[in-house]
Amino acid sequence: MAGQQRVYRQRIKSTQSLKKIFRAMELMAASRISKARARVTAASPYSRAITQAVSAVATHADIDHPLTTERHDTQRVAVLLVTSDRGMAGAYSASVIREGERLIEQLTAEGKEIALYVTGRRAVSYFTFRHREIVAQWTGASDAPTVETADEISETLLEAFLADASEGGVGELHVVYTQFVNMVTQTPRVIRMLPLEVVEGVATEHDAVPLYEFEPSPEVVLDSLLPRYIQSRIFSCLLQAAASELASRQRAMHTATENAEDLIRMYTRLANQARQAEITQEISEIVSGADALAASS
Repeated sequence: MAGQQRVYRQRIKSTQSLKKIFRAMELMAASRISKARARVTAASPYSRAITQAVSAVATHADIDHPLTTERHDTQRVAVLLVTSDRGMAGAYSASVIREGERLIEQLTAEGKEIALYVTGRRAVSYFTFRHREIVAQWTGASDAPTVETADEISETLLEAFLADASEGGVGELHVVYTQFVNMVTQTPRVIRMLPLEVVEGVATEHDAVPLYEFEPSPEVVLDSLLPRYIQSRIFSCLLQAAASELASRQRAMHTATENAEDLIRMYTRLANQARQAEITQEISEIVSGADALAASS
């Protein structure tokens, strides 16, 4: 019985230590989520403005641009997965990877060859363990992405899209990330970014015609705007994913803290029961000894 008490006391002590870690991680995520949400909000006006500008040029200028034209010389498709660098965030990374695997399966069934690009160590570990080739990877700042990282990713993907088929060029670019809806809901999303699909903030005919004149030419305007548009969209995806990761981690750590408290209560009850059983056994032994002495006298 004394051995059981020691086991339960050790489990209570270790669970209390884990509870402190979970609580600290919950507080850290909670302190950072407001900043992440503010970054998403702050980036929205620029994203909307450049989307409207690109929409105006693409809609009202009758030109063919490499970033807006379907490629038929290659079946190679780039897929960018945005995951986290660290765990302890519930099913956040697993949901993105699962959505990415569905996309890859769908594209493969269409006869496409997949070129995999990933951000976050969770996706790197997942695909490396399964011996899947990763063309490029970015790690180290999944919960606090920088503009420099978004620039590097967009440049790498644009180079792949504009490259010749003989040099490994891709005909499409798909991005899998998690959209931050609110603190409770974060939704994995798949978007086809290239060839260009303007899907947000599209200007109407009434808005675009009087507001835009293209100088020196629509071609030059598109050459300048489209790389910035792609960079803006990728940076927006990274910011959305960062806010989603922190929200998922806060929620997961809150649940883990509550589970640790439940375990501590259970182990405390079992330890008390073991102690009571030990006391009962000792009393029984004393009574039995007293009875034996009385009988012998």
